[in-house]
Amino acid sequence: MIFDSTTLFSNAQAVTATAASTNIIDLGATGTVFGAASAITRDIGKGAEVPIGIRVVEAFNNLTSLTVTVETDDNAGFSSPTTVWTSIGFPVADLVPGARLLLPDEVPVGVSERYVRLKYTVAGTAPTTGKITAGIVAAVQTNG
Repeated sequence: MIFDSTTLFSNAQAVTATAASTNIIDLGATGTVFGAASAITRDIGKGAEVPIGIRVVEAFNNLTSLTVTVETDDNAGFSSPTTVWTSIGFPVADLVPGARLLLPDEVPVGVSERYVRLKYTVAGTAPTTGKITAGIVAAVQTNG
């Protein structure tokens, strides 16, 4: 799996409480194409697939489960985020180094706002260990 530093949501981010990914991805401003009557619209979930990869790089402890959501917003402060996808709750037993968390294999349809981030929601006791690396990837690794 190939990660690019400009499209990383998290780079070995410690998740010790419910938190947003360290980084957000700015999809850029939309505008009006020359000669068009109105501005173009965005939905990067349509057309060619944009793969997402997420890996546990340090084992988690204490928590009951971890849920990951994909959120978008029209401002970088995420004052009114829209959730476009929510994972299952991954139990602590599954949150070991190398674990491939089952995000959607690509950015979901509905990502129509400028900024995108992940949000990690902890259920149960706050962990003292546990790190995640996640981002847009060149391709999703499916062989383990």
